[in-house]
Amino acid sequence: MNNNKFFINTTKEDTVCVLHLNGFLDALTSVVLEEEIKKNVDNNCFKIILDLKSLTYISSAGLGVFMLYIEKIRKNEGDIIMTNLSKSIFEVMNLLGFDEIFHITNTVEEAINLFNNS
Repeated sequence: MNNNKFFINTTKEDTVCVLHLNGFLDALTSVVLEEEIKKNVDNNCFKIILDLKSLTYISSAGLGVFMLYIEKIRKNEGDIIMTNLSKSIFEVMNLLGFDEIFHITNTVEEAINLFNNS
């Protein structure tokens, strides 16, 4: 068991929900992310930005959460955009092909612009 904590700060920019992920995302903490995404989707927020700037680790269980809602979100004319990935997390995403499934930007502002211009 790890002693690293995981938490999410959620902000809203017009119709875009920004989830700022912090800490260690693994099988135990991925439930927190799943609940937060579900809450946003249930509240009809289908434009979701995952700000990974303060994410220090991600396991396969954490990656799996990203896939749970993507179909429903896209059916509702939304998307999930990931931003601020560390080099190590980007390498994992790239290796697993997540960069082919999800938009990845350098900043939250770039991600918001993508939503506003789509």
